[in-house]
Amino acid sequence: MGKKKAAYKIGSDVLDPWRDDLLVGKPPVLYPIGEGEMATIEVGPGRVNLIGGAPGAGKTAFTMQATLDALRLTKTLRVVVCNVEMTPETLLDRQLARLSGVDLTTIRYRKLGREHADRIDQGLSTLATVADRLCFLRPPFDLSNVAAAADEFEADLLLLDYIQRIPPPGRHENRRGLVDATMNYLRQFADTGVAVVVVAAVARTKDKRGRSSYDGDGLNLASFRESSELEFGADDAFILVPNANPKSEQVWLKHLKARYGETRDILFNFDRPRQYFQAQSFTVNRSIGRGYPTLAASWDETALAPGGNGDGE
Repeated sequence: MGKKKAAYKIGSDVLDPWRDDLLVGKPPVLYPIGEGEMATIEVGPGRVNLIGGAPGAGKTAFTMQATLDALRLTKTLRVVVCNVEMTPETLLDRQLARLSGVDLTTIRYRKLGREHADRIDQGLSTLATVADRLCFLRPPFDLSNVAAAADEFEADLLLLDYIQRIPPPGRHENRRGLVDATMNYLRQFADTGVAVVVVAAVARTKDKRGRSSYDGDGLNLASFRESSELEFGADDAFILVPNANPKSEQVWLKHLKARYGETRDILFNFDRPRQYFQAQSFTVNRSIGRGYPTLAASWDETALAPGGNGDGE
């Protein structure tokens, strides 16, 4: 047998094209998913973004808001959504609540009146502008169908909600092996130039008394269920952490991993009746050791007024 040829690049071969790219000054392609603090979250070709959180933390609401706003802000963007738990109609109900400012309960139970007409029309008009660039996957919810739909629809962005329920091809010894394989395939999808946003479940942590809970202070990269490949495969990893006070609308988006830059936590107000995340002015950049825990804590009992997108019923 012949000796296997090594695969490598000499630094001088890398230097010239890298320097040319550097001096041209063209930034990487990114798809903005909102304004203000939301604009600091980088979603783009070749990137895998991982979003985790406890049940009810708002993972689906957050990622669908980001997806719809990405479609609004990038007029050529095409998106495939794979949601294993909610129908397209349910997802549209939630987005209509956000875009119209009419609460989700009223929309869900179809109790719309004349007083809602103008706002509902506005929300429907917004959805109509992006509908032909938005694709909802039908069963089977597996990676083979995701890949086929992405190719046929010519998708630029994939939203998978959630990864522990989307099986890859082939047999796998256990759930960890299955999730590892799924993430490996998604990494390959990204390497073809597709942006990938992945929603993931997290595991409970134990407090000092040994009790299991979804304690925000204890959630970290290892909290992602079947986490080894999730941690490695993601370029950016986030966990949504609601305020411990059940009456508070505050939710922290903890930025746990940033392959290409600095981690940056963002404080949101989550208007659940209208499924709307609004970024607040407080952020934490843990890469440089700056934070505002005392100031943020003082907001726990503050009644923040919702703003934008027609809020104000």
